[in-house]
Amino acid sequence: MSASPVWHPAASRQVLEDRAQLLGYVRGFFSERQVLEVETPVLGRHGVTDVNLDGVPAAVDAAGVQGGWLQTSPEYHMKRLLAAGSGSIFQVARVFRNGERGRRHNPEFSMLEWYRIGFDDRQLMAEVADLVCGYLGCSVPVSLSYREAVMSVAGIDPMTIPDEELKQYCEQWLEPEQLAGLGRDGCLDLVMSFVVEPELGRQEPVFLTRYPASQAALARTSEDAGFEVAHRFELYINGLELCNGYWELTDPDEQRKRFQADNRLRRASGKPEMVVDQAFLSALDEGLPACSGVALGLDRLLMLKVGTADIQDVLAFPLERA
Repeated sequence: MSASPVWHPAASRQVLEDRAQLLGYVRGFFSERQVLEVETPVLGRHGVTDVNLDGVPAAVDAAGVQGGWLQTSPEYHMKRLLAAGSGSIFQVARVFRNGERGRRHNPEFSMLEWYRIGFDDRQLMAEVADLVCGYLGCSVPVSLSYREAVMSVAGIDPMTIPDEELKQYCEQWLEPEQLAGLGRDGCLDLVMSFVVEPELGRQEPVFLTRYPASQAALARTSEDAGFEVAHRFELYINGLELCNGYWELTDPDEQRKRFQADNRLRRASGKPEMVVDQAFLSALDEGLPACSGVALGLDRLLMLKVGTADIQDVLAFPLERA
């Protein structure tokens, strides 16, 4: 943090102008494609079950509702709009994730999320490339499978390595007793964070695809080369993850199973179980149209544009000054 007074914004006037230009670019991009801009609640009645996300609870007591959560993503509410017939939609949202503060993270940040009716993951990747490359002026991203990336950079096969060998590999970052309660996906996340991700997109932008099915979250899955993989992608530029996208799961029964599995993982890791959002599940029961969706970090996109490695340089008031 700079030595300027705490009341003073962290971002310069020029960067504030750059942010305004980015927002104008985004809205123009989707206006040309006739994608509807929407707004959904920042404060919701439910959080998410994802074991990798920690929400910020709210002390609400109004209209018969007690408690609540600042949203980690507008996903559930946007999918309710899709199920109600909104058509393709986008949103510039303020979202919140507890415990995340560092050079690439602030607990409150700006997310661009959009859903395209009738798109699969490949079609949405092409649109992401259009938006990002049109803004940054970079080359078109290449595609690399999760398995290829881990094998190439870390030297292990994430699909076949035995759990014990994987934990031994991770002992370079955590002690064995710390790893004891960490599942396979948790160990793979360590490998990605410490070894693979910093090397992605150094020469040219890279889409990482075909994640293990256990990391599908809300994505469809299919078989590829004898392994079940997720129709999920992430975009990396200069080692920075920009977005996370899915060919969306539309099966409500499968979604219920995944929420239950999430809560089992939360219990195993010592985290509190989360109440499942029944309104979201009811929307899936009604019928979510075939679509793909993606969430893109606008602050990180702006970081790449202005050439900084620290998120505070693109925020008017990061947490310490908020």
